[in-house]
Amino acid sequence: MKDINTMKAKVLTAALPYIQEYYGKTVVIKYGGNAMIHPDLKKAVMSDIILLSLVGIHVVLIHGGGPEISGMLDRLGKETHFVNGLRYTDKETAEVVQMVLAGKTNKDLVALIGQLGGKAVGLCGIDGCMIQAKKLEGDYGYVGDITHVDIAPINNAIASGYIPVVATVGVDKDGNVYNINADTAAAEIAGALHAENIITLTDIRGLMRDVNDEDSLIPVVHVDDVEKLVSDGIISGGMIPKVKSCEAAIRAGVQKAVMIDGRIEHSILVEMFSDEGIGTMFLP
Repeated sequence: MKDINTMKAKVLTAALPYIQEYYGKTVVIKYGGNAMIHPDLKKAVMSDIILLSLVGIHVVLIHGGGPEISGMLDRLGKETHFVNGLRYTDKETAEVVQMVLAGKTNKDLVALIGQLGGKAVGLCGIDGCMIQAKKLEGDYGYVGDITHVDIAPINNAIASGYIPVVATVGVDKDGNVYNINADTAAAEIAGALHAENIITLTDIRGLMRDVNDEDSLIPVVHVDDVEKLVSDGIISGGMIPKVKSCEAAIRAGVQKAVMIDGRIEHSILVEMFSDEGIGTMFLP
């Protein structure tokens, strides 16, 4: 028992410099993948977020909810189809997106944080016209391209001691609601907040030179190298928007962006509070 307690003390002591480094700073977490579906992983992520908040780190949780949107559309008998990896969003689908993301997914996460002893407040991009958008060029329907982020609602929540949980729907000056890519929204919000770090949870270890070889993880990428990695085919398919969002966050002034494996319990804490870290880190 003594050895176990000593080990626990060493773990906490090792985390102290990182807690001091992040104290009072903002970390944006983009939440998705299996970590959003599997109950144990979901609980672990929310516990990590609560811990970060309790030690004085300002955590902003950004989420989408593709599987839940697809599930609701199936229940309504409405076919889902994608254009270049983006969900085609007609007017009816936009209403479903708003209902599911802002009305169910968002509030379920807020409730879980409360259940685990944290304090959270649910927001969506419509609140205070936080995520202002226009129609994305191309035939995507009501898929939005962000034109401006007003961080006042997020800052007000943080100042009041709450963890902001943000659903990624946007709105234009005419009141039209848009489906916003969660990776893109997280990057834009992180930049507007001058966040210290943005962490993206994925279903893979990070960026790999060979997608079939998990030992080929690339631990560090400088954003000026991203285009070459795309042209070499190392960054391809669904990884492109995730990497591009990390790149956009760095170019907007975020100190670092990290893509980690959300299938690993407490991967957020491993990334933030250890020398080794986890996943792929993007740097200027």
